[in-house]
Amino acid sequence: MPIKSYLAHPVSGQKEELIMALRNLKQCEVVPAENQNILAVVTDTSDEKEEQILKEKIEAINSLKLLSLVSGFNTPHN
Repeated sequence: MPIKSYLAHPVSGQKEELIMALRNLKQCEVVPAENQNILAVVTDTSDEKEEQILKEKIEAINSLKLLSLVSGFNTPHN
């Protein structure tokens, strides 16, 4: 079950439109930054194919200027 996080940059003046469009996608959780024109987006899908379809839907939103994948991982302590 892929869970990915992204930073979404809206087109100037269209932050609210982007928030609403992303919240309409059932596999997305959106957290807007309070002091920047940026959104944190977390996706939760059942497999990589569904994740790719969701990413394509997100990238097709007109109020989206840029979508950046945020990756992170934990390394085991030896």
